[in-house]
Amino acid sequence: MKTACKILGLFLVSALALASGESSAQGYPSKPIKFVTGNAAGGGTDILARGIAPKLSERLGQQILVENRPGADGIIASEYVVKSAPDGYTLLVGADGQMVLNRVLYAKLPYDPVKDFAPIGRLSATPLVIAVHPSVPATSIAELIALAKAKPGELFYASGFPAAQVATEILKKEAGVNIVHVPYKGAAPAQTAAVAGEVAVIMSSLGPLRAHLQSGKLRGLAVTSSERYAIIPDIPTMAESGLADVDVVPWTGLFAPAGTPRAIIDRLNSDLAVVLNLEELKERFGATGVNLSANSPAELGALQKADIAKWVKRVNDLKLPVK
Repeated sequence: MKTACKILGLFLVSALALASGESSAQGYPSKPIKFVTGNAAGGGTDILARGIAPKLSERLGQQILVENRPGADGIIASEYVVKSAPDGYTLLVGADGQMVLNRVLYAKLPYDPVKDFAPIGRLSATPLVIAVHPSVPATSIAELIALAKAKPGELFYASGFPAAQVATEILKKEAGVNIVHVPYKGAAPAQTAAVAGEVAVIMSSLGPLRAHLQSGKLRGLAVTSSERYAIIPDIPTMAESGLADVDVVPWTGLFAPAGTPRAIIDRLNSDLAVVLNLEELKERFGATGVNLSANSPAELGALQKADIAKWVKRVNDLKLPVK
């Protein structure tokens, strides 16, 4: 009898929780939504969030505000979202650095990238570009490697997010060179430093770099995708440059705090898929080198777990210092 009562009690609790979640989702959204990014204003993730937000706002019927919380490789932004109410009103525009690589790069995180978040859908998947200041006497990866070997420890590279750091560290290991890492609080300040000549080398996403490549303020040497990028066809791939292992294509996804009602996750994913397939947005972002790429919550979750498994081994092989 007691066992039966316990089972009935658990059933009622689950039913009430489900009903509560469905009730909260029925009127969703009833107030503005917040997109939180770990980038400074002007960084790749910030540009992506601000480009998508207005169109998604139209679909949802509520304003979407973008809030920048840069620093600590996205940890500050991630922790803020984790501590927010799981009601669909505070969402993380999370790059794979903070949702995958931080799992390896940090000895202790104030959040679990898998357990503490509910995947909504991927937003983009975009390769990186390695570029140098025009004063650097290198017009190819081979020449950069030769220069770095001639001046070990005298060249510095900027990165504003984990994927850029890891890609450059793979290059260093494969080429057997010592180029010193200088971390920045986001892609935008890293680019500013590279354009100013404060660092010789930068690894970053193409979107924010493209204007500097076109103006000659930076010189592109290679892209980290397996094929050349259509909008910068003159820049070879890392594989063409003799470094096939530097194949890194970072992604960005939309995440909610764990416990967010499934109906809200599904609503956001459905509207997000429509927005990401708008020709207007695909053309606008495609012109800057950003590939919009939607998928389901389950697919994003599977991608995240698979990448964690892959990058744990690769980053450990690099023997990077744990932060």
